[in-house]
Amino acid sequence: MTYQTLKFYLLLFTALIIFSCKKKVSEVEIKVQKPNLLFIFADQYRQASLGFLKEDPVYTPNIDQLAKDGVFFSEAVANNPLCSPYRAMLMTGRYSLSTGVVENCNSQRTTFGNYLKKDEVCISDVLVDNGYSVGYVGKWHLDGPEPTPPGVKRVWDTWCPPDRRHGFSFWYAYGTHNRHNDPYYWTTNGGEEDKVYPKKWSAEHEANVIMDYLDNTENQRKANAPFVLFWSINPPHTPFKQVPKRYTKRYDDLDYKEVLNRPNVQFTDNHELKRGDKGVEKRLNQAKDYFASVNGVDDQIGRVIQKLKERGLYENTIIVFSADHGEMLGSQGLMHKNVWFKEAYAIPFIVHYPKKLKPKTEDLLISVPDYMPTLLGLMGLKTKIPDVVEGVDYSNLFFDKEVIRPEKQLYFGGKSFASKGDARGFRTKDYTYAVVKGENNEKFHYLYHDVKDPYQMTNIWGKNPDLDHKMEIELAELLTSMNDPW
Repeated sequence: MTYQTLKFYLLLFTALIIFSCKKKVSEVEIKVQKPNLLFIFADQYRQASLGFLKEDPVYTPNIDQLAKDGVFFSEAVANNPLCSPYRAMLMTGRYSLSTGVVENCNSQRTTFGNYLKKDEVCISDVLVDNGYSVGYVGKWHLDGPEPTPPGVKRVWDTWCPPDRRHGFSFWYAYGTHNRHNDPYYWTTNGGEEDKVYPKKWSAEHEANVIMDYLDNTENQRKANAPFVLFWSINPPHTPFKQVPKRYTKRYDDLDYKEVLNRPNVQFTDNHELKRGDKGVEKRLNQAKDYFASVNGVDDQIGRVIQKLKERGLYENTIIVFSADHGEMLGSQGLMHKNVWFKEAYAIPFIVHYPKKLKPKTEDLLISVPDYMPTLLGLMGLKTKIPDVVEGVDYSNLFFDKEVIRPEKQLYFGGKSFASKGDARGFRTKDYTYAVVKGENNEKFHYLYHDVKDPYQMTNIWGKNPDLDHKMEIELAELLTSMNDPW
């Protein structure tokens, strides 16, 4: 072998070694650069309370910035506008009939299987199986308390034991309570009797917990693993008055009727749809406190975002902001949720990922079961989406690729809706349609032309028989496709 030949082989061998080393480093870098996920959802936070929409009189600079720099889904809805059903759909990517969580979890519904089952495959389970450190902070409301018979006071809150936490290795949560100013929590390693009482406004305290989690001072997460954290904030859920005074000052000189600026607000009960609460007129004087809570939630989200930036985690963390349902706040003469009107049905859904996503507004008719597969797709886990998922992976939309766009979004009203019974319906780009069953199976129809009547002030059912018939047929086809016996 000549000297020149030997020199050639030595150089080739050296190049191969360098290439191999670079390849290994590159593989490590790719592994390290899996995106983190912070999924934030505030309870009873309606879409109209996104400040940049300039509808409600709120101040939300941090959420507004997420929307400005991220992807805002302008047509997102809560398909079953209640706390527990939303959470079950979010975790499983399946609709309410499939999860069995059709109403809010409490002790009188546990017997009927109205809770998240142990054998469900949740988004957290998938992420743990793919190397993520996964945590949960705030309101859970997916477990069934020990059953109580009719006539006995319902139990709402219950401890979630570790074997029912679906892979969440960091746990700072409660089932459900509305103690915003005096909350309690169960912790990762604590037992059922080991509650923590922080004596601080819940949203602020939870932000502190999350900031500590990001600092990882007590090994709350695996240091070398990507993390996923779900943060369920109870405000602005009732009781609205439980909000720090520093957030109410903005409204001190305003009357509650001044801040309720939607033309469909009625200051007396809608007796046609009244749901047996304490009455609209008795509650609307708390409207300013609802908006103050919205402002406070935004403030605490801003603190967490700042911590992400300080830790160098911001660019590679997908931040999602959503809500489990909205709040009527006097619109249509109703309070709260569990109804098809926009104030309860339309919710925020913002996906912010500065490392990869270009800002835009997306008008896809997205539904809650779509969140799980879409986020898994965005995180590079398309092939890991469970076969039982009923939602659709729309992650291609983030990169301006074509998808098959849905024409409808299901509305599902559980049996606790109104005094008249179950409801079903759907929403399209043009219309909202709902049917409520009466006591003797009589049907009450509600149809709104949302394009011409954005505040849904005129029920046009009966005005156009051809349109009515079309809606009935399309609802029947939708429910049949979902195996809904309704």
